[in-house]
Order: sequence, then structure tokens, then C-alpha cells
Amino acid sequence: MGYITGTTGSTDILQMIGTGMKTTFPQLLLKHAAERPAAAALREKEYGIWQAHSWAALAALVEQVAAGLHLAGLRRGEHMVVIGSNRPRLYATMLAAQALGAIPVPLYQDAVAVECIFPLNNAEVRFAVVEDQEQVDKMLEIRDRCPAISNIYFDDPRGLRKYEEEGLDSMEALIAAGQAFVQKNPQWFSAEVAKAQPDDVAAMFFTSGTTGNPKGVVHTHNSLLNSAAAGAEFDKLTSAEEVLAYLPPAWIGQNIFSYAQWLTCGYVVNCPESASTVTIDLKEVGPTYYFAPPRVFEGLLTSVTIRMEDAGLIKRKMFAACMDVAERVGPALMDGAQVGLFDRIKYALGDLLVYGPLRNNLGFSRVRVAYTAGEAIGPDLFSFYRSIGINLKQLYGSTETAVFVCLQPDNQARADTVGVPIRGVEIKVADNGEILVKSAGLLKEYYKNPEATAEVLTPDGWYHTSDAGFLDAHGHLKIIDRVKDVGRIKGGANDGAMFAPKYVENKLKFFPYIKEVVALGDGRNKVCVMINIDFDAVGNWAERRNLPYAGYTDLAQKPEVYELVKECVEKVNADLASDTLLAGSQVSRFLVLHKELDADDGELTRTNKVRRGFIAEKYADLVSALYEGRPEQYIETQVKFEDGRTGSVSATLKISDTKTFTPVKTAA
Repeated sequence: MGYITGTTGSTDILQMIGTGMKTTFPQLLLKHAAERPAAAALREKEYGIWQAHSWAALAALVEQVAAGLHLAGLRRGEHMVVIGSNRPRLYATMLAAQALGAIPVPLYQDAVAVECIFPLNNAEVRFAVVEDQEQVDKMLEIRDRCPAISNIYFDDPRGLRKYEEEGLDSMEALIAAGQAFVQKNPQWFSAEVAKAQPDDVAAMFFTSGTTGNPKGVVHTHNSLLNSAAAGAEFDKLTSAEEVLAYLPPAWIGQNIFSYAQWLTCGYVVNCPESASTVTIDLKEVGPTYYFAPPRVFEGLLTSVTIRMEDAGLIKRKMFAACMDVAERVGPALMDGAQVGLFDRIKYALGDLLVYGPLRNNLGFSRVRVAYTAGEAIGPDLFSFYRSIGINLKQLYGSTETAVFVCLQPDNQARADTVGVPIRGVEIKVADNGEILVKSAGLLKEYYKNPEATAEVLTPDGWYHTSDAGFLDAHGHLKIIDRVKDVGRIKGGANDGAMFAPKYVENKLKFFPYIKEVVALGDGRNKVCVMINIDFDAVGNWAERRNLPYAGYTDLAQKPEVYELVKECVEKVNADLASDTLLAGSQVSRFLVLHKELDADDGELTRTNKVRRGFIAEKYADLVSALYEGRPEQYIETQVKFEDGRTGSVSATLKISDTKTFTPVKTAA
């Protein structure tokens, strides 16, 4: 195996990695800085103005940060926690740690302090680099329970002027110390970078911990960069791409798209000013390469729906007429299928009047490739975006596989599959339907957890995904659900029918009025669901009908809202009736929860995945009421506020029966 050297372009990097040549993140940084010193590497929006950082400037910053960390005592093989949103200096800090042979460990910036204790202690972290006062306060709050922490550095000094805790210092001071060291030792940094080996550990990502303590997923430079290069090669990414980095850096999806592929391809990563400006920033940047979990696409569609409901009669009718054409013609055009001349003309008119302005309003005018992953996306939601001319595709992967396992080729994007295996990936299906994967992008191990490692990695290198699925006749992978979640209805009219909760949940979440769903049914005689309404969408709907409400809990229990939700559920039931495998998964009863499911209350993971088992246990009284046929049930729930205080929310929840439909075909 060789190492990447010289002055080759980004296309050559992809080819070289694809043929087995290896490199590291810091080596790629220096390569871009040498070849394209003045080209923009990062942009950051501050006070409403976009500021560009060139590759040369970034390399100099990384060198200074690395020197500062070296002087402070960070050593090769050590873990260093990074907590914050997407900020250039935090990106530089991760590169600096990797240049020293240390291992960056990004943690979620919205995690409460106690959630950080296990990762910090598990990784024996001495150094923490954080974004701002909020994150500093978290570290100080748990410092007595994380005795190894000795150094805390902050990027944003606002609010921290009078903090005098031992070991706390600014990145400005760290950089200044590093700058002085670099001036005296100009060859030191390149020598440090040269020491890094492609098979060294490059980063560690903690899982969401849905069933216990999170696990530290260990990845090497090679596993991350090989996966990044294979994905870039698949979609023909170049240095000309524009990316908006707005998702948590602790999520490996964001890390791959805005870090690993960024350094592989050399494109520009744009960092928004704040979470509240992302929508505006998206329009300003106009990304060519975009990634978001289904929840983001659901939210965008909800905002469109709300705006159209508030529009005038003529505008609403025009929108409805054009969308009818789009739903019928758009996906076929996107897939390169034959479409009649008259339909092409009507679609072109719709593009002029509706689809083009809509894409522009969403910030997707320049998107060449858009991906969604993390959760399965509802087929209707998927079709909507493709119908208006957005090349939205699904991908399949996980933290353990460095994201990329399957991708959808252009003109072969389907709602019911997640694409074909990319270069270097092998897939096989076990006898129980579980998908097994082998690739160069697999994790090295779970940190300090050999038992868990042995459970997911076979001696001959196959990774157990825990997902159930199969490869269809065209070589596309179809995911049914998690192996442990796919169950059967037991008893009743649909005895023995397959039950896939995530499939049902996603179909319901397509409706703009439904934000979150928890579906229950495995081992039971029918399917019941607990629903979170979308407060903004339903609130807008209520206001247009002069329906008063005092807040989420009050709105959620309105009889009119229950009728609205019931219509959505019954539409899904009608659709499920035509599904050969899942006709028995029609929803018999539902309730609308009195509070929104929240990660702070343990009901969602930090990646906003529903913790179905935890919720079923926490709301056991509601589950019993659903299955025992009660018309209502009182519930009182403890909640945690952002400032750490706790309180309670109580309500008497109505429970509604729904209409089910005779299956068109006999369910499996």
C-alpha cells in the first residue's frame, strides 16, 4: 500500500483511495493547502456576513492549535472531546488533534451535562474543547464526576470573562501559545503529520444508547476516508460543491458529509450563524450537495403546507393543480422515463409557476444531489420532493459502517429501497433476514467493549446490522425494519400478520399535522399508536378555524384535532389495505399525547429516534388503556426543562377508535 503524496487533484484522490492507496485527514489538509492555497475551504457567517477561510489559512490555524495542544500536554493516542455546533475553529481543533495522533470525540451540543459523564469517563478524557459558555458550564457542572478532565478550552468568550476555574482557558490563548512555538519550530508540524498512519484511530463516535450506555465506535483514518471516497465517487462529487453544515458534528452523517468528504473532495463547507438562521442561510448558500434526516424534510414540507393554507383561493387552486401534474409526471422525468409531450409542457408550466419558485424558497435551486438517512423516509414524502425536481435519494448505513453502505443511482431512486451496494461493500442476508455487511469502512471496535464488538463483528469480518431486509431482483436493498422490531400480530382478525412499526410510523408522519408516532402491535391482537401533533401546523389549522387553545396540551385534546388526526390515520389504513405484507398493520386505536416526545426526557435519542421500548414502559397506563378499550386515561408525566428544572404535565387523554379496511390481498 502506498501513501498519497505529490500534487494530484481531488479526482485523483478518489481514484487513488479506490485503488487501495491510503492517507490521513491532516495529510489531505496539507495537500489542499499546497495545491489550492487561496481557494475557500470554510465559510462562517458572523453578524450576518459570510467570512471565508482559505485552505492555506486553515492549515496555518490547525498548525497553531496543534502546537498549543502539544504544549498543553495532549499526547498521541489520547482522546479529546469536542462539543459545539459547526464552527471553523472546532473543525481545526479536530484536525489538530489528528495531526498529533490524538483522537477527537465529538459529543452532542444539546446533550444535558449528565449525558456527557459516561463518554468522558469511558474515554478517559483530559482535554475538552467547547464552543461557548453553555458548554463550559456543562463541563464545570460534572467536573467532580469526571476527575480526569484537566484542560477546558472555549471558542466563544462571550459571558466567560470572569470565569477563573483551574484549567479553563480560551482558544485565543491556546492559538497564541502555539503560534510562538511554531515560529521557533517551523518543521515540527509537518513531522508530526508524517507520523500519523492511515490505520491509526482517527475519531470515536458514541452511539445514541437507546438500550443502555452509549458505545464508543472506533474508526480509523482509512475506514472513514475509504467510505467518504466511495460515496464521492458514486455521485461524482468535485471541489466545486457547496455544502451547508448545520447538523450536529457528533452525528457521523454530518461528520462524513462535512468533514471526511470535505477533505476528500476539497469542496466548500458553510457554517451557519446559528440554528435559528439555518433556513435563511440555506437560501443564501444554495448548496449543491445536501443531506438531512427525514425529520428536516418533514419540517420543510409542513412549512410549505402552512403557507399554502394561508394563501388566497386562486393561489391555492393553482398550487393544487400543478401538484397534481407534478405527482404524476415529476418522478418519471427525474428518473429519465418517457413522458408525453403534453405532460412535459404542463410540467414545464408548473415549474415556471410553482416548482421553481418553491425550490428557490426552500434553498434547493442548485441542489444536484440530496440525501436522506438516519431513519426511513415515508414514500409519499420522498415522492413529493422528487416530483418538484429535487434529486432526493436515500442512503443506507450506520455509525459502525462509516455511513455509506448503499446509495441510490441517479434515475433509480425508489421510495421502497435504499439503493445498491457501493464500491467495496459486500452484503449478504442471514437466514433470519438480518443484513450483514463487509467493507473497508467498518468500525475497528467498540471502545473498551470486546463483548459488544464480538456480537456485531464476525471473525471473518462481517458486521451484523440488526436490520431486516433483502436484495430485490435489481440488486437494490430493501429494509423492512429493525430485526428486533419486526413482529407479528397475535390473535384477532389479523392473527399472524407481519407488523413493522417503523413503516406504519413513517406513513403517518407524512401528514403535516403529525410530528411523531409510536406504533405498538407486536404480540398483540391489533395495532395502536400514540401520536405527537405538529404544534405549528395544527396551531395554524386551529387559528384559521377560530379554535382557541391555551398551549400544546390543550390543543392536542381538542375534539376537532382528534377528528383531524383520525382522518390521517384512516387514510393510512386505506393505503395499508392494499399492501400484501402489511395489511394487518392497520391502526385500530390511537391517542394524542399530552406532551411532545423529548430527548431530555429520555423518549428520543439525540438523533431524534423514538425509543419505542422506553416509551411503552414509561406510558404503560396509556398502552393498557389502548388495548383494554377504555375511552380515556388520566396521565401525569414528569418533564425536564432546558434550565435543568423539573415539572409535571397532566391530562385526561381521549382514546379514539378508527376505521379499518378489508385487505385487497391476504396479508402475509
